[in-house]
Amino acid sequence: MQINASLQDEYLHFDGENLQAFVDQIVAFLHEPPDLIVHSLTISPDIETFCVFIETLADRNKIERELLHFLSEKTLLSDLESSEDVMYALQSRIPFSFIKSSSDFVDCIDSLLKGHCLLLVSAAEEVLIINASQTSQRNVTEPLTESTVRGPQEGFTEDVATNLSLLRKRVKNVNLRIEQIVAGTETTTTIALVYLGHLAPESVVDEFRRRLLAIEIDSVLDSAYVLEWIQDRTYSPFTTLLDSERPDIVAAHLLEGRVSVIVDGSPIVLIGPVTFFQFFTAPDDYYQRADIATLLRWLRFLAFILSVFTPSLYISIISYHHELLPHSLLISIAAQREGVPFPAFMEAILMMVTFELLREAGLRMPRIAGQAISIVGALVLGQAAVTAGLVSTAMVIVVSVTAISNFVVPSYSFGITQRMLQFFYMILAGAMGLYGILCGVLFTVVHMASIKSFSVPYLAPMAPVSLKDWKDFLVRVPRPWMRSYPQMNRVKRKRRGGV
Repeated sequence: MQINASLQDEYLHFDGENLQAFVDQIVAFLHEPPDLIVHSLTISPDIETFCVFIETLADRNKIERELLHFLSEKTLLSDLESSEDVMYALQSRIPFSFIKSSSDFVDCIDSLLKGHCLLLVSAAEEVLIINASQTSQRNVTEPLTESTVRGPQEGFTEDVATNLSLLRKRVKNVNLRIEQIVAGTETTTTIALVYLGHLAPESVVDEFRRRLLAIEIDSVLDSAYVLEWIQDRTYSPFTTLLDSERPDIVAAHLLEGRVSVIVDGSPIVLIGPVTFFQFFTAPDDYYQRADIATLLRWLRFLAFILSVFTPSLYISIISYHHELLPHSLLISIAAQREGVPFPAFMEAILMMVTFELLREAGLRMPRIAGQAISIVGALVLGQAAVTAGLVSTAMVIVVSVTAISNFVVPSYSFGITQRMLQFFYMILAGAMGLYGILCGVLFTVVHMASIKSFSVPYLAPMAPVSLKDWKDFLVRVPRPWMRSYPQMNRVKRKRRGGV
């Protein structure tokens, strides 16, 4: 919560003598919310005490069972005289994790909204702020967007403390650094910057810190809000940060010298710097043998090519380059397209847009009905379109291959990039055929070569070439051979034995 600095002087500061006025000021400032609890009790004839907390954010049962019961002992502070003795006795005897003491009204309001409990004692000169927060949170469950056959089945939650504990459980290292940054003038969301101090390049950490501190926004409700502030390229289909909800993936990237950003309220963690080829790696690559992992990685590269280029190649060949097809196949496709009223470009656009609508409908509808809509709807509409003569059977096959290939990529955000490239190449193919596709490929490669993720080239280790990093590039070599950190870190590191 943010209060204008020029107005802070208007608020009453706590001095140990104006308890009731200070409490009334808190109640009035918060507009008398029904969940604001104010307990008044007398420790001794000369000492008055107020306990203030918000019951929807704090653990009321624990406060009443332990704190208020403890304060009800009449002899707790009766033998103390000075305010310093009272403060010391409270801090040392109260059975809670004490955070701090403050007399500032703004600090007290901020602490209340974080779920802390305010203890006001007339014999003390400052307010004691006690950690009694308790918020509803989801239990640690299996990741929903990144499933794997082998390996851990834990996923991040919406609580930043839980997410940090999941990382500490995997990286038991004294060099694990955690920096907290608050963003959002209205939400005051906690953002954790996590890295390994002896592995992450200092320049990369400084750049992450600088971009996070430069965030100027009213609210931060998810890590996607932060992503748009700290990414290198705003107007580019290629994302320069990797996102994941798996602690094992984040831990593996930390051990390779990268930096992660955890946002309170979001189970998706941002990781950087990242290169284009890292979007084709999956957790299974490191939980399987090297030969199996290499085969799966090649399949993902093949799926990317099929997903991006299959519709555009169909349009260009059918519209401009019939000579590239065998005579028998050309006759078969021509027979299928007989009676189809649309050219190949409009046919492909119609089917691809229809499939995208079905995909979005399946995501937004209730889970039980969504699966039926996405699968049955695609089958029924595809068959009906062929029967009605609106599209050809070959076009249905092209859309099916494209859709299946699009789901192979491990990263959902990179899958959206593939879908954007599909329509880009389809437009070029409809306008200029294979020549248009070639121009699009050259433009895409030049664009990717110009991108950097926190000063790391996006096409590394291919451009610039770093042969030492090819051990985990197109192939995944056996683990005993993976003993050096990525050269993109540009820092001498110890030999590694992990991912």
